[in-house]
Amino acid sequence: MSSPLWNQQPLAAALALAYQPSLSEPRLVGDWVLWLERRPQEQGRTTALIRPWRQPEVEPQELTPAPANLRSRVHNYGGGALAEKAEGDELLLVWTDDWAGCLISCRWRGLLRPKKRNGAWLEALGEPVSLTPQDGVPLAAGFIDHRFHRWVGVMENHGRDLIVTVPLDKHSSESLSILHRPVDFAGYPCLRSDGKYIAWVEWQQPSMPWEASTLWYSEITSSGALGSPKCYLGCLPSQKPAFHNVSVFQPLWLLDGQLAVAEDSSGWWNPALLSPCDPTLRRPWKVKVECGIPQWTYGMRTLAAWRSGLLAACCSEGCWQLRHFREDGIIEILSQPFDDLTGLYVLDDRAVAIASSPDCSPGLLELDLTRRTWTHSLATELPTPPDTITKPEAIWFNGHDGERTHAWYYPPRLANLSSGFPLLVKSHSGPTAMASCGLNLSIQFWTSRGWGVVDVNYGGSTGFGRSYRERLRFNWGVTDVHDCAAAARYLIANKGADASRVAIEGSSAGGFTALACLCFSDIFQVGACRYGISDLASMACQTHRFEAGYLEWLLGPWPEQRQLYLARSPLYNVERISCPVIFFQGLQDKVVIPEQTNQMAVALRERDIPVEIHNFPDEGHGFRDSNVLTEVLESTECFFRQHLDL
Repeated sequence: MSSPLWNQQPLAAALALAYQPSLSEPRLVGDWVLWLERRPQEQGRTTALIRPWRQPEVEPQELTPAPANLRSRVHNYGGGALAEKAEGDELLLVWTDDWAGCLISCRWRGLLRPKKRNGAWLEALGEPVSLTPQDGVPLAAGFIDHRFHRWVGVMENHGRDLIVTVPLDKHSSESLSILHRPVDFAGYPCLRSDGKYIAWVEWQQPSMPWEASTLWYSEITSSGALGSPKCYLGCLPSQKPAFHNVSVFQPLWLLDGQLAVAEDSSGWWNPALLSPCDPTLRRPWKVKVECGIPQWTYGMRTLAAWRSGLLAACCSEGCWQLRHFREDGIIEILSQPFDDLTGLYVLDDRAVAIASSPDCSPGLLELDLTRRTWTHSLATELPTPPDTITKPEAIWFNGHDGERTHAWYYPPRLANLSSGFPLLVKSHSGPTAMASCGLNLSIQFWTSRGWGVVDVNYGGSTGFGRSYRERLRFNWGVTDVHDCAAAARYLIANKGADASRVAIEGSSAGGFTALACLCFSDIFQVGACRYGISDLASMACQTHRFEAGYLEWLLGPWPEQRQLYLARSPLYNVERISCPVIFFQGLQDKVVIPEQTNQMAVALRERDIPVEIHNFPDEGHGFRDSNVLTEVLESTECFFRQHLDL
């Protein structure tokens, strides 16, 4: 039992955020579980760890110690840096190494040895080997093709994506060759288990993959080349506009050779099935849940082949479940206590995912699907007793145009509710992302100090179907602003938040929404913006390739709608901001260039608005270093206290 003194202690910033490793892309290799871990205390370095299946009490073995950094930079957001293959007693890993700037491979043996309780189970068979030149060309989303002894993945080079192959034999005379030339973007290549077919996703500007994308497949010939690639599903240029509203996500091959994919022609990302012998799309399951997510990065997984059907992580009204989509059309919910699930992977009758709940931080969830039992191992020990955690409450309120809108509300832990409490409104990034209810210690940082927090799923958020997501089309800077302001007003009217002490914060696209809220609503008294967009016109001309056409969907075509871009830009409406703002910017950011933040700060200072700006020379779009993360959280809280007289 925790002491009363414990219950009165605010959560320190370093404990809340900076030293929490981030787990991702788990997978099963025989009787082992393998995953990636990003470590803020090592400047955000990502490494691969392995341990025996369902033995969370043992110390995992680090396979890729420093200076290895498993990180890809395809489309700047990366993901999908690691590919693995078990070959008897040996494990082969191939990864994109950000430090070396190339593709690297290494082998270990010991997969079949008796497992010790602790220590190094696997023995490296030599030093890691560079498979490509150390030229920093972005590579990601790969798999190991056992039939031709090669790595197959996506390369971004000279303004286009290519599906390429890299031989695993270091003595090969050719380090890289092109397997397929998509028109524009490509992702999620996957190989059938017999090695004879490959499937992948393509999309073209100005569409983002969650707006309009296509599913492709091809036979692989005896020489290793593609046969005749065919488009299964989605929008070809010659077909517009018939299928322009179909998004496909994460193709995978089932055990019987069928191809499965999540597609949203029904308005919801639901699983569908196809066959190379009969390309007729079959939709045996129709349910109003999302079995897909926006493809901002590679390596995301919500679907997995299991028995004669699929196991899927599905989102309904902001909460995630595991569902078994059976061959007979029946959908069965698998009971487990976690509400936030990512990175689902299945092997035989075992599954692994990254899971969290409102009172449990993210960790490895390992499930025995036959016995319906599970274990959950935390990435690190919880830095505060469970009874001090503030759990979220789902609220629905009338947002823009009276639309029913969702948010997660966290009441303050220490507050005099009779006199009102300060309220922090959080605007998530994307803007096509979502606020989830898994434990977020940075939110607990605020509630432990007497703040209420509301994490808003404004119109445009994922997890509520396509029509909810499309509320933001042509309305960025309007729908999101109205919804964030409406959430604050709802909590003032119904939960006792103090109308004179309301703050807003956001990162990237959420930073734009935060600034736009300060411009176009009167409910906020202070704001924090992390690498946020202030000049939409500049963004239209200078942003990176992946998002070059995104603003057309959010605002309208450029330059035809130039006046609208200016009218929605915080920089060109700076005279409407009358409250203090704190900014944080990485100087290596290629998505939102530092000039956006600097120009906004200068414009506010010229109007004598209190401004604070923190620039970080070694950070890009999204902060990784523990010292930076701590500074951001502590500085934001100090700035808010100063200007709200707390």
